[in-house]
Amino acid sequence: MKPSRSEFLAIRGRRLHVRLWGEEDAPLLVLLHGWCDVSASWQFMIDAMTRDWRIVAPDWRGFGLSQWNNDVYWFPDYVADLDALLLHYSPREAVRLVGHSLGGNAACIYAGIRPERIARLANLEGLGLRRYQPEEAPERYANWLDQLRDTPSFRSYPDRATFAARLQKENPRLSDEKAAYLAEHMGEDDGAGGIHLAADPYHRWVNPIIYRVEEAMALWRRISAPVLWLTAPDSFVFKQLFTVDSDEYRARIACFKDIREVEVQDSGHNLHHDQPAEVARLIEEFFVE
Repeated sequence: MKPSRSEFLAIRGRRLHVRLWGEEDAPLLVLLHGWCDVSASWQFMIDAMTRDWRIVAPDWRGFGLSQWNNDVYWFPDYVADLDALLLHYSPREAVRLVGHSLGGNAACIYAGIRPERIARLANLEGLGLRRYQPEEAPERYANWLDQLRDTPSFRSYPDRATFAARLQKENPRLSDEKAAYLAEHMGEDDGAGGIHLAADPYHRWVNPIIYRVEEAMALWRRISAPVLWLTAPDSFVFKQLFTVDSDEYRARIACFKDIREVEVQDSGHNLHHDQPAEVARLIEEFFVE
């Protein structure tokens, strides 16, 4: 495996962990992981890359080795954290940005807010949430108030091997080696002799404010950078939201001025785990054009 190193930055009142690969003088590539994931899970794709890159991959607040909120999480904080991170690592030049799922959503929102800061953008299955109706708001707020009475938690596993087996159950394409690697970085000691997910359980709380796709679409229309959009035919997340020929999906894709759509075969939602060599090839080709 290509070696990485860690840095810890004070960002907006939080101690954020950032994993780095490559030499300081290589072209910069920023990678943003998805929900309940960690920066280390990009390793398989990075190992398959053939060019020299300076790769910067943060653990989002409340994930991996980054500091927890121990309270509610708001999506705009991810965008603001990203703004601060890019200011630190590339204060003057527009960046090449890759995001998966939650990371892809944050990347696209940010690219619409500050289009001049993004040179090119690769999005792995991060095209927003389902379309909510205003009539759903009362129940959503009630659910949010109800959950405030509890303390959230994640399930614990007796050891990392059991946790790795759980990851393979969720994604049967993971080899034993990959599952063991992910279990090492995605799990942490629970303080009682077991292993639980390396994430703040407050991430499980629902947001009281329903997702407004029209607002996201308004931001996507402001993106000036070319966009590479990667999907997976076996993605449970994507299938819950769209079919590729649905009116909703096409309306969202149409927001991007310059978009290239590619379906990565034999892969699920974590396509950078399932087909790391193909994802690496597509991303490298896109970013060196």
